[in-house]
Amino acid sequence: MATDSAAPQIKNEDTPRGFAFALTAYLLWGFLPFYLKAVSHLPPLEVLAHRAIWSVPVAGAVLLILKRTEELKVAIRTPRMLGMACVTATFITVNWGIYVWAIANNHALEGALGYFINPLFSFFLAAVVLREKMSPVQLAAIALAAVGVAILTWGAGGLPWVSLGLAFTWGCYALFRKTLPIGPNQGFFLEVLLISIPFLPYIIYLEVTGAGHLFNSTGYDTFILMLAGPITAGPLMIYANGAKLLRLSTIGIMQYIAPTLIFLIAVFAFKEPLSTIKLVAFMFIWSALAVYSYGMLKAARGR
Repeated sequence: MATDSAAPQIKNEDTPRGFAFALTAYLLWGFLPFYLKAVSHLPPLEVLAHRAIWSVPVAGAVLLILKRTEELKVAIRTPRMLGMACVTATFITVNWGIYVWAIANNHALEGALGYFINPLFSFFLAAVVLREKMSPVQLAAIALAAVGVAILTWGAGGLPWVSLGLAFTWGCYALFRKTLPIGPNQGFFLEVLLISIPFLPYIIYLEVTGAGHLFNSTGYDTFILMLAGPITAGPLMIYANGAKLLRLSTIGIMQYIAPTLIFLIAVFAFKEPLSTIKLVAFMFIWSALAVYSYGMLKAARGR
């Protein structure tokens, strides 16, 4: 549904406001491991449930303030759109679950790697699913990333499931999210609303049986679980409003801010070991991203 407010998107230009929004979102995502480490003493599934449940009132309040509820009403009354939202909600739930578990179990480095290779996996997914033609530069970037993953697999004696799981679920989420004909803020509210349907009875059960940590634990746990809403919804909704005010190439470069911060936090704050094999693998991934960025910027200049 087009509106006059969508007109600036046609210009495809960077704006200071868009840059500020996107930078804020990526910084918040980059420092998210500190929050997830603070709740690492709680069961990951319970943390995941609270991330969804407490995001509902935050996202709902934003929609009411912006007066953007009409699209949402249409989506709720349309079975096909609800079905599509269930698919995207499933992928984002699994993605959040893997990440929460990874940080709690000292796998932040693998989390950083997953979000580094995500744009490359998205290109691969577009080529396989959407039949988009890949340039030689894109193929070279994916090949370098594949070598990095192969090195990690060889060094660890198995596939880096956390990294691949994060890249796969987020890439699929982004792919299917494009097919959901609804605004980003409305779409996010619909997704967390759907995710909360099974999680709300689960949280009620935990609290009634005394196994939950919202009311049966310390005031610290209560506060930090309720904080999951703004911490989860805030960056996503800030990013959604910034992305439409920036060129795609600018967003493509800025998306490395978050995994870079996660990498630095994992090594210097969480003291996760960075072995030689992991460092070599990361160097291949970083090389792949450099090639990918060069190709993207060259294409942008050509347009």
